[in-house]
Amino acid sequence: MANAERFRSFVRDFTTLIEPAAADETHILDRGGELLSQLVSHDDWLPDACAQPHRDYYQQYLLHCDPLERFSVVSFVWGPGQTTPVHDHTVWGLVGVMRGAELCRRYRPQGGRLIAGEQQKLMPGEVDRLSPAAGDIHDVANAFGDRVSISVHVYGANIGAVKRHVFDASSGAGKPFVSGYSSALMPNFWDRSAEVRATLQRA
Repeated sequence: MANAERFRSFVRDFTTLIEPAAADETHILDRGGELLSQLVSHDDWLPDACAQPHRDYYQQYLLHCDPLERFSVVSFVWGPGQTTPVHDHTVWGLVGVMRGAELCRRYRPQGGRLIAGEQQKLMPGEVDRLSPAAGDIHDVANAFGDRVSISVHVYGANIGAVKRHVFDASSGAGKPFVSGYSSALMPNFWDRSAEVRATLQRA
């Protein structure tokens, strides 16, 4: 694995952030957004296995889940032109683009329908914030029709196991879903045995 220490540091810092601030969503989104922006500003740490697109639909790879499920970190891999349905999250979230670019559009409920907002383009290093308190219904698309884009998302739960909703954009009708993950395997960022062996050789 390339620069695994970069991701380990991110997880340590985010865990430290979550512990005293579990009930302070604003602080988590502010400081967590800074941490995520620092992480995705470097494209040297994501394992190749968690950067593989699928021909037909976007991929969602679990990179880390806090043991108490207070947060999870996921890589989203978008093939050319791929998009999500309109959906919600029911928990806070941070979306950081690492490779390529994403198009995001927010929706707000009004009179039983969904009103679409302006589309936002996120470039590498940029982070979007989501909160049910402020409205967390959106859709996301790869901004490119000829290349892969990759983003890293942090959510305030084990997002693959959260009951959420997809919506019909024209009628506003919602349907429950649980996203799951695109792989049953999670990368091992925590094997530092080679580093430790190197210290033995120098001793």
